[in-house]
Amino acid sequence: MDKDGAQRLGVNIDHVATLRNARGSAYPDPLRAALLAEEAGADGITAHLREDRRHIVDADIDRLMERLRLPLNFEMAATDEMQAIALRHRPHAVCLVPERREERTTEGGLEVAGELDRLTRFIAPLREAGCRVSLFVAADEGQIDAAARSGAQVVELHTGAYCDLHAEGRLPERDAELARLAAAARQADDLGLEVHAGHGLTYDTVTPIAALPQVMELNIGHFLIGEAVFRGLGPAIAEMRRLMDAARA
Repeated sequence: MDKDGAQRLGVNIDHVATLRNARGSAYPDPLRAALLAEEAGADGITAHLREDRRHIVDADIDRLMERLRLPLNFEMAATDEMQAIALRHRPHAVCLVPERREERTTEGGLEVAGELDRLTRFIAPLREAGCRVSLFVAADEGQIDAAARSGAQVVELHTGAYCDLHAEGRLPERDAELARLAAAARQADDLGLEVHAGHGLTYDTVTPIAALPQVMELNIGHFLIGEAVFRGLGPAIAEMRRLMDAARA
Protein backbone atom coordinates (compact mmCIF):
# COMPACT_ATOMS: atom_id res chain seq x y z
CA MET A 1 0.00 0.00 0.00
CA ASP A 2 1.02 3.61 -0.33
CA LYS A 3 1.94 5.84 2.54
CA ASP A 4 -1.64 6.69 3.49
CA GLY A 5 -2.69 3.03 3.57
CA ALA A 6 -4.84 3.03 0.42
CA GLN A 7 -4.71 0.15 -2.02
CA ARG A 8 -2.78 1.19 -5.14
CA LEU A 9 -4.24 1.31 -8.64
CA GLY A 10 -1.94 0.74 -11.59
CA VAL A 11 -3.41 1.69 -14.97
CA ASN A 12 -2.33 -0.37 -17.97
CA ILE A 13 -2.07 1.75 -21.13
CA ASP A 14 -1.37 -1.06 -23.62
CA HIS A 15 -4.63 -0.71 -25.48
CA VAL A 16 -4.26 2.99 -26.10
CA ALA A 17 -1.33 1.81 -28.22
CA THR A 18 -3.51 -0.93 -29.77
CA LEU A 19 -5.91 1.74 -31.01
CA ARG A 20 -3.06 3.91 -32.28
CA ASN A 21 -1.43 1.05 -34.13
CA ALA A 22 -4.69 0.04 -35.82
CA ARG A 23 -4.31 3.10 -38.06
CA GLY A 24 -0.54 3.42 -38.00
CA SER A 25 -0.87 6.98 -36.74
CA ALA A 26 0.67 8.89 -33.85
CA TYR A 27 -2.54 9.02 -31.84
CA PRO A 28 -4.00 8.24 -29.41
CA ASP A 29 -0.74 8.67 -27.52
CA PRO A 30 -0.05 6.20 -24.66
CA LEU A 31 2.09 8.79 -22.87
CA ARG A 32 -0.80 11.26 -22.86
CA ALA A 33 -3.02 8.53 -21.43
CA ALA A 34 -0.45 7.87 -18.71
CA LEU A 35 -0.30 11.55 -17.78
CA LEU A 36 -4.12 11.76 -17.69
CA ALA A 37 -4.19 8.64 -15.50
CA GLU A 38 -1.81 10.34 -13.10
CA GLU A 39 -4.11 13.38 -12.91
CA ALA A 40 -7.07 11.06 -12.27
CA GLY A 41 -5.44 9.45 -9.24
CA ALA A 42 -3.61 6.41 -10.58
CA ASP A 43 -0.70 5.28 -8.44
CA GLY A 44 1.33 3.73 -11.24
CA ILE A 45 1.39 2.93 -14.95
CA THR A 46 1.74 -0.53 -16.47
CA ALA A 47 2.96 -1.17 -20.01
CA HIS A 48 3.68 -4.56 -21.61
CA LEU A 49 6.36 -4.55 -24.30
CA ARG A 50 5.54 -7.73 -26.20
CA GLU A 51 8.07 -9.50 -28.36
CA ASP A 52 5.93 -8.82 -31.45
CA ARG A 53 5.36 -5.15 -30.46
CA ARG A 54 1.65 -5.50 -31.14
CA HIS A 55 0.76 -2.49 -28.99
CA ILE A 56 3.44 -0.81 -26.85
CA VAL A 57 6.67 -0.27 -28.79
CA ASP A 58 10.20 0.57 -27.70
CA ALA A 59 9.75 4.30 -28.31
CA ASP A 60 6.78 4.29 -25.91
CA ILE A 61 8.97 2.91 -23.13
CA ASP A 62 11.64 5.50 -23.90
CA ARG A 63 9.10 8.33 -23.60
CA LEU A 64 7.43 6.92 -20.49
CA MET A 65 10.75 6.62 -18.70
CA GLU A 66 11.65 10.18 -19.71
CA ARG A 67 8.36 11.90 -18.85
CA LEU A 68 6.44 9.79 -16.37
CA ARG A 69 6.41 10.86 -12.73
CA LEU A 70 4.49 7.80 -11.53
CA PRO A 71 6.26 4.45 -11.09
CA LEU A 72 6.38 2.37 -14.27
CA ASN A 73 5.52 -1.32 -14.03
CA PHE A 74 7.26 -2.82 -17.07
CA GLU A 75 5.59 -6.09 -18.08
CA MET A 76 7.70 -8.42 -20.17
CA ALA A 77 8.50 -11.99 -21.07
CA ALA A 78 11.53 -13.60 -19.43
CA THR A 79 13.76 -13.33 -22.50
CA ASP A 80 17.30 -12.04 -22.99
CA GLU A 81 16.04 -9.23 -25.25
CA MET A 82 13.55 -7.97 -22.67
CA GLN A 83 16.02 -8.29 -19.82
CA ALA A 84 18.47 -6.09 -21.72
CA ILE A 85 15.78 -3.44 -22.28
CA ALA A 86 14.79 -3.51 -18.61
CA LEU A 87 18.41 -3.22 -17.49
CA ARG A 88 18.92 -0.25 -19.78
CA HIS A 89 15.86 1.62 -18.48
CA ARG A 90 15.76 0.37 -14.88
CA PRO A 91 12.02 0.92 -14.33
CA HIS A 92 10.55 0.94 -10.83
CA ALA A 93 9.09 -2.54 -11.32
CA VAL A 94 9.43 -5.43 -13.74
CA CYS A 95 6.58 -7.95 -13.97
CA LEU A 96 7.45 -11.22 -15.69
CA VAL A 97 4.53 -12.68 -17.63
CA PRO A 98 4.06 -15.70 -19.91
CA GLU A 99 3.81 -14.80 -23.56
CA ARG A 100 2.71 -16.66 -26.68
CA ARG A 101 2.52 -14.79 -29.97
CA GLU A 102 -0.74 -16.42 -31.03
CA GLU A 103 -2.65 -15.38 -27.89
CA ARG A 104 -4.90 -12.33 -27.83
CA THR A 105 -4.01 -11.55 -24.24
CA THR A 106 -2.05 -13.20 -21.44
CA GLU A 107 -3.93 -16.45 -20.91
CA GLY A 108 -2.44 -17.89 -17.74
CA GLY A 109 0.12 -17.55 -15.02
CA LEU A 110 3.85 -17.90 -15.36
CA GLU A 111 5.32 -21.40 -14.97
CA VAL A 112 7.63 -20.67 -12.05
CA ALA A 113 7.95 -24.09 -10.40
CA GLY A 114 9.11 -25.79 -13.59
CA GLU A 115 11.61 -23.05 -14.44
CA LEU A 116 12.74 -22.03 -10.98
CA ASP A 117 16.48 -22.26 -11.64
CA ARG A 118 16.30 -20.26 -14.88
CA LEU A 119 14.01 -17.61 -13.42
CA THR A 120 16.16 -17.24 -10.30
CA ARG A 121 19.17 -16.50 -12.52
CA PHE A 122 17.06 -14.19 -14.69
CA ILE A 123 15.71 -12.18 -11.75
CA ALA A 124 19.03 -11.59 -9.97
CA PRO A 125 20.46 -8.89 -12.30
CA LEU A 126 17.10 -7.09 -12.40
CA ARG A 127 17.10 -6.86 -8.62
CA GLU A 128 20.74 -5.76 -8.62
CA ALA A 129 19.72 -2.95 -11.00
CA GLY A 130 17.16 -1.74 -8.45
CA CYS A 131 13.98 -3.07 -10.08
CA ARG A 132 11.22 -4.62 -7.99
CA VAL A 133 10.49 -7.95 -9.63
CA SER A 134 6.98 -9.35 -9.79
CA LEU A 135 5.80 -12.70 -11.15
CA PHE A 136 2.35 -12.99 -12.74
CA VAL A 137 1.01 -16.30 -11.41
CA ALA A 138 -2.15 -18.32 -11.13
CA ALA A 139 -3.66 -19.01 -7.71
CA ASP A 140 -1.63 -22.19 -7.34
CA GLU A 141 0.16 -23.22 -4.16
CA GLY A 142 3.17 -24.70 -5.94
CA GLN A 143 3.70 -21.66 -8.17
CA ILE A 144 3.52 -19.25 -5.24
CA ASP A 145 5.94 -21.33 -3.20
CA ALA A 146 8.37 -21.32 -6.13
CA ALA A 147 7.91 -17.56 -6.57
CA ALA A 148 8.98 -17.03 -2.97
CA ARG A 149 12.18 -19.00 -3.66
CA SER A 150 12.97 -17.24 -6.94
CA GLY A 151 14.13 -13.92 -5.55
CA ALA A 152 11.02 -12.03 -6.70
CA GLN A 153 9.59 -9.57 -4.21
CA VAL A 154 6.02 -9.54 -5.56
CA VAL A 155 3.43 -11.86 -7.05
CA GLU A 156 0.55 -10.61 -9.16
CA LEU A 157 -2.38 -13.02 -9.00
CA HIS A 158 -4.06 -13.71 -12.33
CA THR A 159 -7.75 -12.82 -11.91
CA GLY A 160 -8.74 -13.68 -15.48
CA ALA A 161 -10.41 -17.01 -14.70
CA TYR A 162 -12.47 -15.42 -11.91
CA CYS A 163 -13.61 -12.62 -14.24
CA ASP A 164 -14.43 -15.01 -17.09
CA LEU A 165 -16.53 -17.23 -14.82
CA HIS A 166 -18.42 -14.19 -13.56
CA ALA A 167 -19.11 -13.00 -17.12
CA GLU A 168 -20.36 -16.48 -18.09
CA GLY A 169 -22.71 -16.63 -15.10
CA ARG A 170 -20.98 -19.70 -13.67
CA LEU A 171 -21.32 -18.43 -10.15
CA PRO A 172 -20.41 -21.51 -8.06
CA GLU A 173 -17.21 -21.92 -10.09
CA ARG A 174 -16.54 -18.19 -9.83
CA ASP A 175 -16.87 -18.34 -6.07
CA ALA A 176 -14.52 -21.32 -5.92
CA GLU A 177 -11.94 -19.41 -7.96
CA LEU A 178 -12.33 -16.41 -5.66
CA ALA A 179 -11.65 -18.71 -2.70
CA ARG A 180 -8.49 -19.95 -4.44
CA LEU A 181 -7.37 -16.37 -5.01
CA ALA A 182 -7.99 -15.55 -1.34
CA ALA A 183 -5.97 -18.58 -0.23
CA ALA A 184 -3.18 -17.71 -2.65
CA ALA A 185 -3.06 -14.15 -1.33
CA ARG A 186 -2.75 -15.41 2.23
CA GLN A 187 -0.03 -17.89 1.26
CA ALA A 188 2.00 -15.30 -0.63
CA ASP A 189 1.73 -12.83 2.23
CA ASP A 190 2.81 -15.48 4.72
CA LEU A 191 5.87 -16.18 2.55
CA GLY A 192 6.87 -12.52 2.61
CA LEU A 193 5.76 -11.63 -0.91
CA GLU A 194 3.85 -8.44 -1.67
CA VAL A 195 0.55 -9.35 -3.33
CA HIS A 196 -0.89 -7.64 -6.40
CA ALA A 197 -3.76 -8.77 -8.64
CA GLY A 198 -5.06 -8.10 -12.10
CA HIS A 199 -6.40 -9.20 -15.48
CA GLY A 200 -9.95 -8.74 -16.72
CA LEU A 201 -11.18 -6.74 -13.75
CA THR A 202 -14.24 -4.53 -14.28
CA TYR A 203 -16.58 -2.47 -12.12
CA ASP A 204 -18.65 -5.64 -11.64
CA THR A 205 -15.77 -7.85 -10.50
CA VAL A 206 -13.30 -5.59 -8.72
CA THR A 207 -14.93 -5.37 -5.29
CA PRO A 208 -14.26 -8.92 -3.98
CA ILE A 209 -10.65 -8.76 -5.21
CA ALA A 210 -10.03 -5.30 -3.78
CA ALA A 211 -11.47 -6.50 -0.47
CA LEU A 212 -8.78 -9.17 -0.04
CA PRO A 213 -6.68 -7.66 2.76
CA GLN A 214 -3.34 -8.95 1.47
CA VAL A 215 -3.78 -7.41 -2.02
CA MET A 216 -1.84 -4.15 -2.04
CA GLU A 217 -2.18 -3.22 -5.72
CA LEU A 218 -4.53 -3.82 -8.63
CA ASN A 219 -3.40 -3.43 -12.23
CA ILE A 220 -6.28 -2.74 -14.62
CA GLY A 221 -6.17 -1.70 -18.25
CA HIS A 222 -8.41 -3.02 -21.00
CA PHE A 223 -11.68 -2.30 -19.21
CA LEU A 224 -10.63 1.23 -18.23
CA ILE A 225 -9.53 2.10 -21.76
CA GLY A 226 -12.82 0.73 -23.12
CA GLU A 227 -14.88 2.58 -20.51
CA ALA A 228 -13.01 5.78 -21.36
CA VAL A 229 -14.72 5.77 -24.77
CA PHE A 230 -18.01 6.42 -22.98
CA ARG A 231 -17.13 8.51 -19.93
CA GLY A 232 -13.56 9.72 -20.43
CA LEU A 233 -10.39 8.27 -18.97
CA GLY A 234 -10.34 10.42 -15.85
CA PRO A 235 -13.91 9.59 -14.75
CA ALA A 236 -13.41 5.90 -15.62
CA ILE A 237 -10.36 5.72 -13.36
CA ALA A 238 -12.07 7.74 -10.63
CA GLU A 239 -14.98 5.29 -10.50
CA MET A 240 -12.62 2.31 -10.25
CA ARG A 241 -10.74 4.10 -7.49
CA ARG A 242 -14.06 4.71 -5.67
CA LEU A 243 -15.03 1.05 -5.85
CA MET A 244 -11.61 -0.06 -4.60
CA ASP A 245 -11.73 2.33 -1.67
CA ALA A 246 -15.27 1.25 -0.79
CA ALA A 247 -14.20 -2.40 -0.83
CA ARG A 248 -11.38 -1.68 1.61
CA ALA A 249 -13.69 0.26 3.91
